Amino acid sequence: MAGSVQASLDVELEPVQLVAPDGTPTTSNAASGYRRDLPPETLSWLYESMVVTRDLDTEFVNLQRQGELALFASCRGQEAAQIGAAACLRKTDWLFPQYREIGAFLLRGITPAQMGAVWRGKWHGGLGFTEKCVAPIAIPIGTHGLHAVGAAMAAQRLGEDSVTVAFLGDGATSEGDAHEAFNFAAVYRAPCVFFVQNNQWAISVPVSNQLAAPSIAHRALGYGMPGVRVDGNDVLACFAVTAQAAQRARDGGGPTLIEAVTYRMGPHTTSDDPNRYRSQEEVDAWAARDPISRYRTYLQSVGVFSDRLEERVRARSKRLRAELRDAVVGSEDFDVTEIFDTVYHDITPDLAAQRGQLTAELAKEV
Repeated sequence: MAGSVQASLDVELEPVQLVAPDGTPTTSNAASGYRRDLPPETLSWLYESMVVTRDLDTEFVNLQRQGELALFASCRGQEAAQIGAAACLRKTDWLFPQYREIGAFLLRGITPAQMGAVWRGKWHGGLGFTEKCVAPIAIPIGTHGLHAVGAAMAAQRLGEDSVTVAFLGDGATSEGDAHEAFNFAAVYRAPCVFFVQNNQWAISVPVSNQLAAPSIAHRALGYGMPGVRVDGNDVLACFAVTAQAAQRARDGGGPTLIEAVTYRMGPHTTSDDPNRYRSQEEVDAWAARDPISRYRTYLQSVGVFSDRLEERVRARSKRLRAELRDAVVGSEDFDVTEIFDTVYHDITPDLAAQRGQLTAELAKEV
Protein backbone atom coordinates (compact mmCIF):
# COMPACT_ATOMS: atom_id res chain seq x y z
CA MET A 1 0.00 0.00 0.00
CA ALA A 2 2.83 2.40 0.74
CA GLY A 3 3.84 2.48 -2.91
CA SER A 4 0.39 3.45 -4.11
CA VAL A 5 0.09 6.13 -1.43
CA GLN A 6 3.41 7.65 -2.45
CA ALA A 7 2.44 7.57 -6.11
CA SER A 8 -0.74 9.50 -5.35
CA LEU A 9 1.19 12.32 -3.66
CA ASP A 10 2.15 13.68 -7.07
CA VAL A 11 -1.28 14.70 -8.40
CA GLU A 12 -0.70 17.32 -11.06
CA LEU A 13 -3.16 20.16 -11.39
CA GLU A 14 -2.36 20.45 -15.10
CA PRO A 15 -4.41 17.71 -16.82
CA VAL A 16 -2.67 15.12 -18.97
CA GLN A 17 -3.00 16.23 -22.58
CA LEU A 18 -1.75 14.55 -25.75
CA VAL A 19 -3.59 16.71 -28.28
CA ALA A 20 -3.81 20.46 -27.75
CA PRO A 21 -7.08 22.37 -28.27
CA ASP A 22 -5.84 23.47 -31.70
CA GLY A 23 -5.36 19.84 -32.76
CA THR A 24 -1.56 19.77 -32.56
CA PRO A 25 0.27 17.03 -30.62
CA THR A 26 1.73 17.97 -27.25
CA THR A 27 5.07 16.85 -25.80
CA SER A 28 4.67 17.60 -22.09
CA ASN A 29 3.49 14.11 -21.09
CA ALA A 30 6.02 12.00 -22.96
CA ALA A 31 7.91 11.16 -19.75
CA SER A 32 4.75 9.77 -18.11
CA GLY A 33 4.50 6.86 -20.50
CA TYR A 34 1.28 8.06 -22.11
CA ARG A 35 1.30 7.31 -25.82
CA ARG A 36 -0.85 8.40 -28.73
CA ASP A 37 0.74 6.26 -31.46
CA LEU A 38 -2.28 4.01 -31.95
CA PRO A 39 -2.90 2.12 -35.21
CA PRO A 40 -4.65 4.16 -37.92
CA GLU A 41 -7.74 1.93 -37.76
CA THR A 42 -8.03 2.59 -34.02
CA LEU A 43 -7.62 6.34 -34.51
CA SER A 44 -10.38 6.25 -37.15
CA TRP A 45 -12.62 4.12 -34.94
CA LEU A 46 -12.34 6.61 -32.07
CA TYR A 47 -13.38 9.46 -34.38
CA GLU A 48 -16.29 7.48 -35.78
CA SER A 49 -17.50 6.58 -32.29
CA MET A 50 -17.35 10.19 -31.10
CA VAL A 51 -19.30 11.56 -34.07
CA VAL A 52 -21.94 8.83 -33.95
CA THR A 53 -22.34 9.37 -30.21
CA ARG A 54 -23.02 13.06 -30.74
CA ASP A 55 -25.46 12.43 -33.58
CA LEU A 56 -27.36 9.86 -31.53
CA ASP A 57 -27.39 12.31 -28.63
CA THR A 58 -28.99 14.92 -30.89
CA GLU A 59 -31.61 12.41 -32.03
CA PHE A 60 -32.44 11.52 -28.43
CA VAL A 61 -32.96 15.19 -27.56
CA ASN A 62 -35.18 15.67 -30.62
CA LEU A 63 -37.29 12.66 -29.72
CA GLN A 64 -37.75 13.89 -26.17
CA ARG A 65 -38.82 17.31 -27.40
CA GLN A 66 -41.34 15.58 -29.66
CA GLY A 67 -42.86 13.82 -26.67
CA GLU A 68 -41.56 10.36 -27.54
CA LEU A 69 -39.28 10.02 -24.50
CA ALA A 70 -39.93 10.78 -20.86
CA LEU A 71 -36.55 12.39 -20.22
CA PHE A 72 -33.01 12.46 -21.55
CA ALA A 73 -29.57 13.39 -20.19
CA SER A 74 -27.34 14.71 -22.96
CA CYS A 75 -23.62 13.91 -23.17
CA ARG A 76 -22.85 16.60 -25.76
CA GLY A 77 -19.29 17.83 -25.18
CA GLN A 78 -18.24 14.74 -23.23
CA GLU A 79 -17.76 12.35 -26.15
CA ALA A 80 -13.97 12.25 -25.89
CA ALA A 81 -14.05 11.34 -22.21
CA GLN A 82 -16.53 8.50 -22.64
CA ILE A 83 -15.11 7.04 -25.82
CA GLY A 84 -11.50 7.31 -24.68
CA ALA A 85 -12.21 5.63 -21.34
CA ALA A 86 -14.29 2.77 -22.75
CA ALA A 87 -12.31 2.10 -25.92
CA CYS A 88 -9.13 0.99 -24.15
CA LEU A 89 -10.86 -1.73 -22.10
CA ARG A 90 -11.46 -5.40 -22.74
CA LYS A 91 -14.98 -6.59 -23.52
CA THR A 92 -14.86 -8.63 -20.30
CA ASP A 93 -14.22 -5.53 -18.20
CA TRP A 94 -17.38 -4.32 -16.50
CA LEU A 95 -18.77 -0.82 -16.97
CA PHE A 96 -20.90 0.78 -14.27
CA PRO A 97 -22.52 3.84 -15.89
CA GLN A 98 -24.53 6.68 -14.49
CA TYR A 99 -27.06 7.96 -17.05
CA ARG A 100 -25.02 9.97 -19.57
CA GLU A 101 -22.78 7.30 -21.11
CA ILE A 102 -24.19 6.87 -24.62
CA GLY A 103 -20.67 6.62 -26.02
CA ALA A 104 -19.72 3.77 -23.70
CA PHE A 105 -22.97 1.95 -24.55
CA LEU A 106 -22.29 2.39 -28.25
CA LEU A 107 -18.83 0.83 -27.96
CA ARG A 108 -20.23 -2.16 -26.11
CA GLY A 109 -22.86 -2.87 -28.75
CA ILE A 110 -25.88 -1.65 -26.81
CA THR A 111 -28.42 -0.88 -29.55
CA PRO A 112 -30.29 2.41 -30.01
CA ALA A 113 -33.52 0.51 -29.33
CA GLN A 114 -32.19 -0.70 -25.98
CA MET A 115 -31.13 2.82 -25.02
CA GLY A 116 -34.46 4.21 -26.18
CA ALA A 117 -36.39 1.77 -23.99
CA VAL A 118 -34.62 3.17 -20.94
CA TRP A 119 -35.52 6.78 -21.67
CA ARG A 120 -39.04 5.92 -22.80
CA GLY A 121 -39.54 4.54 -19.32
CA LYS A 122 -40.39 0.95 -20.23
CA TRP A 123 -40.09 -1.52 -17.38
CA HIS A 124 -37.69 -3.68 -19.40
CA GLY A 125 -35.36 -0.77 -20.17
CA GLY A 126 -31.86 -1.97 -19.40
CA LEU A 127 -32.43 -5.62 -20.18
CA GLY A 128 -29.60 -6.97 -22.28
CA PHE A 129 -27.00 -4.60 -20.85
CA THR A 130 -25.40 -7.20 -18.60
CA GLU A 131 -24.78 -9.53 -21.55
CA LYS A 132 -22.31 -6.85 -22.72
CA CYS A 133 -20.71 -6.51 -19.27
CA VAL A 134 -22.55 -3.23 -18.71
CA ALA A 135 -24.51 -2.66 -15.52
CA PRO A 136 -27.95 -1.03 -15.82
CA ILE A 137 -28.13 2.76 -15.80
CA ALA A 138 -27.98 4.18 -12.27
CA ILE A 139 -30.22 7.19 -11.76
CA PRO A 140 -29.44 7.62 -8.01
CA ILE A 141 -26.29 9.71 -7.78
CA GLY A 142 -23.15 7.82 -6.83
CA THR A 143 -24.69 4.54 -5.68
CA HIS A 144 -23.23 2.51 -8.55
CA GLY A 145 -19.69 3.24 -7.39
CA LEU A 146 -20.27 0.74 -4.61
CA HIS A 147 -21.65 -1.77 -7.10
CA ALA A 148 -18.49 -1.40 -9.19
CA VAL A 149 -16.27 -2.01 -6.17
CA GLY A 150 -18.32 -5.04 -5.16
CA ALA A 151 -18.01 -6.51 -8.63
CA ALA A 152 -14.26 -5.81 -8.62
CA MET A 153 -13.84 -7.52 -5.26
CA ALA A 154 -15.81 -10.51 -6.54
CA ALA A 155 -13.55 -10.78 -9.61
CA GLN A 156 -10.57 -10.52 -7.30
CA ARG A 157 -11.75 -13.43 -5.18
CA LEU A 158 -12.66 -15.53 -8.22
CA GLY A 159 -9.18 -15.07 -9.64
CA GLU A 160 -10.43 -13.23 -12.74
CA ASP A 161 -8.35 -10.50 -14.37
CA SER A 162 -11.27 -8.26 -15.27
CA VAL A 163 -11.43 -4.61 -14.25
CA THR A 164 -14.49 -2.56 -13.35
CA VAL A 165 -14.90 1.08 -14.32
CA ALA A 166 -17.38 3.33 -12.53
CA PHE A 167 -18.43 6.41 -14.50
CA LEU A 168 -19.18 9.21 -12.06
CA GLY A 169 -19.95 12.90 -12.35
CA ASP A 170 -18.35 15.63 -10.28
CA GLY A 171 -21.54 15.86 -8.22
CA ALA A 172 -21.33 12.18 -7.34
CA THR A 173 -18.01 12.74 -5.58
CA SER A 174 -19.90 14.87 -3.06
CA GLU A 175 -22.09 11.90 -2.11
CA GLY A 176 -21.38 9.57 0.78
CA ASP A 177 -21.78 6.48 -1.40
CA ALA A 178 -18.85 7.58 -3.57
CA HIS A 179 -16.59 8.09 -0.57
CA GLU A 180 -17.48 4.65 0.78
CA ALA A 181 -16.70 3.18 -2.64
CA PHE A 182 -13.32 4.92 -2.78
CA ASN A 183 -12.43 3.69 0.69
CA PHE A 184 -13.48 0.07 0.12
CA ALA A 185 -11.64 -0.07 -3.19
CA ALA A 186 -8.42 1.33 -1.72
CA VAL A 187 -8.45 -0.80 1.44
CA TYR A 188 -9.05 -4.03 -0.48
CA ARG A 189 -6.95 -3.00 -3.48
CA ALA A 190 -9.91 -3.77 -5.71
CA PRO A 191 -9.31 -3.74 -9.49
CA CYS A 192 -11.56 -0.74 -10.01
CA VAL A 193 -11.14 2.54 -11.89
CA PHE A 194 -13.22 5.56 -10.89
CA PHE A 195 -13.64 7.69 -14.01
CA VAL A 196 -15.06 11.05 -12.93
CA GLN A 197 -16.36 13.25 -15.73
CA ASN A 198 -15.98 16.70 -14.22
CA ASN A 199 -18.34 18.60 -16.50
CA GLN A 200 -18.19 21.64 -14.19
CA TRP A 201 -21.84 21.56 -13.04
CA ALA A 202 -23.78 19.23 -10.74
CA ILE A 203 -27.10 20.38 -12.19
CA SER A 204 -26.84 24.05 -11.10
CA VAL A 205 -24.04 23.72 -8.53
CA PRO A 206 -20.57 24.61 -9.88
CA VAL A 207 -17.66 22.37 -9.02
CA SER A 208 -16.08 25.28 -7.12
CA ASN A 209 -18.85 24.92 -4.53
CA GLN A 210 -18.38 21.18 -4.16
CA LEU A 211 -14.86 20.87 -2.77
CA ALA A 212 -12.08 22.84 -1.12
CA ALA A 213 -9.32 20.57 -2.47
CA PRO A 214 -7.27 21.73 -5.48
CA SER A 215 -9.08 19.22 -7.68
CA ILE A 216 -11.31 16.15 -7.58
CA ALA A 217 -8.28 13.97 -8.33
CA HIS A 218 -6.61 15.23 -5.14
CA ARG A 219 -9.32 13.48 -3.15
CA ALA A 220 -7.55 10.24 -3.98
CA LEU A 221 -4.83 11.18 -1.47
CA GLY A 222 -7.10 10.56 1.49
CA TYR A 223 -7.83 7.03 0.35
CA GLY A 224 -4.30 5.97 -0.52
CA MET A 225 -4.71 5.59 -4.25
CA PRO A 226 -3.35 7.47 -7.27
CA GLY A 227 -5.29 10.43 -8.60
CA VAL A 228 -4.87 11.63 -12.18
CA ARG A 229 -6.29 14.67 -13.96
CA VAL A 230 -6.78 14.32 -17.69
CA ASP A 231 -8.08 16.64 -20.38
CA GLY A 232 -11.55 15.19 -20.86
CA ASN A 233 -11.83 16.77 -24.31
CA ASP A 234 -8.75 14.90 -25.53
CA VAL A 235 -9.82 11.40 -26.56
CA LEU A 236 -6.26 10.10 -26.88
CA ALA A 237 -5.30 11.33 -23.41
CA CYS A 238 -8.42 9.73 -21.90
CA PHE A 239 -7.59 6.48 -23.71
CA ALA A 240 -3.98 6.49 -22.47
CA VAL A 241 -4.71 7.43 -18.86
CA THR A 242 -7.53 4.92 -18.47
CA ALA A 243 -5.51 2.17 -20.15
CA GLN A 244 -2.68 2.73 -17.68
CA ALA A 245 -5.06 2.72 -14.70
CA ALA A 246 -6.79 -0.44 -15.93
CA GLN A 247 -3.48 -2.25 -16.37
CA ARG A 248 -2.38 -1.17 -12.91
CA ALA A 249 -5.61 -2.61 -11.47
CA ARG A 250 -5.22 -5.79 -13.50
CA ASP A 251 -1.69 -6.24 -12.16
CA GLY A 252 -2.89 -6.04 -8.56
CA GLY A 253 -2.01 -2.38 -7.98
CA GLY A 254 -5.46 -1.40 -6.81
CA PRO A 255 -7.82 1.42 -7.83
CA THR A 256 -7.21 4.78 -9.47
CA LEU A 257 -9.29 7.96 -9.36
CA ILE A 258 -9.31 9.73 -12.75
CA GLU A 259 -10.73 13.21 -13.12
CA ALA A 260 -11.57 13.97 -16.76
CA VAL A 261 -11.91 17.75 -17.03
CA THR A 262 -14.64 18.40 -19.58
CA TYR A 263 -17.88 20.36 -20.00
CA ARG A 264 -21.57 19.61 -20.36
CA MET A 265 -22.62 21.68 -23.38
CA GLY A 266 -26.33 21.03 -22.95
CA PRO A 267 -28.68 21.02 -19.97
CA HIS A 268 -28.34 18.57 -17.11
CA THR A 269 -31.40 16.82 -18.52
CA THR A 270 -34.10 17.92 -20.92
CA SER A 271 -36.09 19.26 -17.96
CA ASP A 272 -33.30 21.68 -17.00
CA ASP A 273 -32.69 25.27 -18.12
CA PRO A 274 -28.92 25.92 -17.85
CA ASN A 275 -29.37 29.58 -18.84
CA ARG A 276 -30.54 30.23 -15.30
CA TYR A 277 -27.20 29.43 -13.71
CA ARG A 278 -24.38 29.78 -16.28
CA SER A 279 -23.39 32.41 -18.82
CA GLN A 280 -23.31 32.11 -22.58
CA GLU A 281 -19.72 33.37 -22.48
CA GLU A 282 -18.74 30.31 -20.45
CA VAL A 283 -20.49 27.97 -22.87
CA ASP A 284 -18.85 29.66 -25.86
CA ALA A 285 -15.41 29.36 -24.28
CA TRP A 286 -15.83 25.62 -23.85
CA ALA A 287 -17.38 25.24 -27.30
CA ALA A 288 -14.08 26.49 -28.69
CA ARG A 289 -12.46 23.41 -27.10
CA ASP A 290 -14.89 21.03 -28.82
CA PRO A 291 -13.46 17.49 -28.62
CA ILE A 292 -14.61 16.35 -32.06
CA SER A 293 -13.27 19.25 -34.10
CA ARG A 294 -10.00 19.08 -32.10
CA TYR A 295 -9.56 15.41 -32.88
CA ARG A 296 -10.54 15.84 -36.53
CA THR A 297 -7.80 18.44 -36.92
CA TYR A 298 -5.31 16.05 -35.34
CA LEU A 299 -6.29 13.21 -37.67
CA GLN A 300 -5.88 15.51 -40.64
CA SER A 301 -2.37 16.43 -39.47
CA VAL A 302 -1.28 12.78 -39.20
CA GLY A 303 -2.85 11.77 -42.51
CA VAL A 304 -5.60 9.53 -41.09
CA PHE A 305 -8.66 11.65 -41.84
CA SER A 306 -10.23 11.25 -45.28
CA ASP A 307 -13.46 11.88 -47.15
CA ARG A 308 -14.00 8.13 -47.17
CA LEU A 309 -13.86 8.04 -43.36
CA GLU A 310 -16.30 10.92 -43.13
CA GLU A 311 -18.72 9.21 -45.51
CA ARG A 312 -18.51 5.99 -43.51
CA VAL A 313 -19.19 7.83 -40.29
CA ARG A 314 -22.18 9.70 -41.69
CA ALA A 315 -23.65 6.52 -43.16
CA ARG A 316 -23.44 4.72 -39.84
CA SER A 317 -24.82 7.70 -37.98
CA LYS A 318 -27.78 7.93 -40.35
CA ARG A 319 -28.49 4.22 -39.96
CA LEU A 320 -28.36 4.24 -36.15
CA ARG A 321 -30.51 7.38 -35.91
CA ALA A 322 -33.09 5.69 -38.14
CA GLU A 323 -32.96 2.59 -35.91
CA LEU A 324 -33.62 4.75 -32.88
CA ARG A 325 -36.57 6.52 -34.49
CA ASP A 326 -38.06 3.24 -35.71
CA ALA A 327 -37.81 1.76 -32.22
CA VAL A 328 -39.31 4.77 -30.45
CA VAL A 329 -41.70 6.69 -32.66
CA GLY A 330 -45.19 5.27 -32.55
CA SER A 331 -44.18 2.34 -30.39
CA GLU A 332 -46.94 0.73 -28.42
CA ASP A 333 -47.76 2.32 -25.09
CA PHE A 334 -47.26 0.10 -22.11
CA ASP A 335 -49.25 -0.55 -18.98
CA VAL A 336 -47.44 1.47 -16.31
CA THR A 337 -48.97 -0.66 -13.56
CA GLU A 338 -46.73 -3.52 -14.67
CA ILE A 339 -43.89 -2.00 -12.67
CA PHE A 340 -45.65 -3.04 -9.48
CA ASP A 341 -45.83 -6.66 -10.64
CA THR A 342 -42.13 -7.07 -11.36
CA VAL A 343 -40.58 -5.94 -8.07
CA TYR A 344 -41.20 -9.15 -6.10
CA HIS A 345 -42.33 -12.64 -7.06
CA ASP A 346 -45.55 -12.00 -5.11
CA ILE A 347 -46.74 -8.41 -4.84
CA THR A 348 -46.76 -7.01 -1.32
CA PRO A 349 -49.87 -5.42 0.23
CA ASP A 350 -48.23 -1.97 0.17
CA LEU A 351 -47.37 -2.23 -3.52
CA ALA A 352 -50.84 -3.54 -4.30
CA ALA A 353 -52.34 -0.50 -2.57
CA GLN A 354 -50.04 1.83 -4.53
CA ARG A 355 -51.00 0.14 -7.79
CA GLY A 356 -54.66 0.61 -6.96
CA GLN A 357 -54.10 4.27 -6.17
CA LEU A 358 -52.27 4.86 -9.47
CA THR A 359 -54.95 2.98 -11.43
CA ALA A 360 -57.63 5.19 -9.89
CA GLU A 361 -55.71 8.35 -10.75
CA LEU A 362 -55.18 7.25 -14.35
CA ALA A 363 -58.88 6.46 -14.70
CA LYS A 364 -59.72 10.08 -13.95
CA GLU A 365 -57.75 11.19 -17.01
CA VAL A 366 -59.66 9.00 -19.48
